[in-house]
Amino acid sequence: MNPVEPTAEPLVFTPIYQTRVWGGRALESRFGRSLPDPSLPFGESWEIADRPEAESVVAGAGPFAGRTLGELWRGGRRHEIFGADSDPAFARSPERFPLLCKILDARERLSLQVHPPASVAAALGGEPKTELWVVAHAEPGAELFAGPRAGVTREVFEAALQTGDAEALVHRFPVATGDFLFVPSGRLHAIGGGIVIFEIQQNSDTTYRVFDWNRVGLDGRPRALHVAESLASIDFDDREPAPGRLPGDGHTLAVCEHFRVERHILPSPGIDLFLPPDRFAIVTVVAGTVTMGESRFGPGDFFLVPAVFAGAKDIATDSPEGATVLLTRW
Repeated sequence: MNPVEPTAEPLVFTPIYQTRVWGGRALESRFGRSLPDPSLPFGESWEIADRPEAESVVAGAGPFAGRTLGELWRGGRRHEIFGADSDPAFARSPERFPLLCKILDARERLSLQVHPPASVAAALGGEPKTELWVVAHAEPGAELFAGPRAGVTREVFEAALQTGDAEALVHRFPVATGDFLFVPSGRLHAIGGGIVIFEIQQNSDTTYRVFDWNRVGLDGRPRALHVAESLASIDFDDREPAPGRLPGDGHTLAVCEHFRVERHILPSPGIDLFLPPDRFAIVTVVAGTVTMGESRFGPGDFFLVPAVFAGAKDIATDSPEGATVLLTRW
């Protein structure tokens, strides 16, 4: 295979669709996706994933078409796509691509859940997961759940689980399109119904459900709960966190050891987004359309810009009304 040319196109991956009892059809109705089944509820689209159970495959007809993300990450050409192997960040994730990018369609609310923090994850047999939610669409009255309410202790919450009254002890707040929430490992949380979310997270799929609103799964049976694991993972000092709301020209949504996510607004054609060189970037189109090279992307599209030509190419919009994108770096 020849080296990647500076004129190469961004890498686009074939989505991996996941059915969920709380899902809907917004991936079809809002983003024009062709879903694998005409009637099942699809709650997640894994846009960029390198998991043993689900690996993204490069779409299109470019030099890497048909290759999995994992093959690219672990292959001899990694520095061309992702950046210098000497960067200390690569030592933290030698086997798997470190990020997992999704679209969530919460037609109904998700379970009340938590992801284990690093301090207890291994002992529980799981993986830590810190994530960022960016609300792509919220119906009137939509809300998120995050953290216990003021004054709620582990003992009070555990007792409420026994009586079925846990819902009243969770902090909840209304959200609108454009809001975002940083969800570190250990934060009790749930997504309410009527919300579509762009999610950027650590490469992990460990979720402990502590309460599921007495709901049954697609098989008609109550879904499994993980109460002991959840209680060991929840940070009960993380009370009543608030959603983020940026001014119109704001940029940074989240910065942590796992990722940096920025929102950029291209107000009109002729104003481009310059990508920092020598490191890959993931771009998510929130609104409008953008172009890079010969490729054109619309709302809900994710693409990976290889390090070999980040800094040599800009992202532009051809929408008269402009465009909004998320820029994720590691």
